[in-house]
Amino acid sequence: MSFPEPHPGLVIRYASPITHTPPERLDDAIEIPTATKQRLGLDTERSWIVISEVNEFVWPGPDLRPLPGRDQSRIVYGVLPPKFFDHVRDRFLARIGRDKDAPVHRTE
Repeated sequence: MSFPEPHPGLVIRYASPITHTPPERLDDAIEIPTATKQRLGLDTERSWIVISEVNEFVWPGPDLRPLPGRDQSRIVYGVLPPKFFDHVRDRFLARIGRDKDAPVHRTE
């Protein structure tokens, strides 16, 4: 599935929010495994990737920030393990296909 290109000629990326708040509906989010959180250097609280929404932004752009406590040139924590990424992607695409959700356009 692809989204319409709202900014011709610019590189657009999509990101689902991560939250510590448990989802009200189980099909709205996927819990991040503890081992994955540890490997990425995230905190120890339970966290979920929200699959009921996605943010769209220009890459690189003003939404990018250096990671706290790390080299100022680093802007990403790392990548998800391929199997977990595939699971998140598949659940997100199934939900988008079912609910016709659209990306949230980020401009700041």
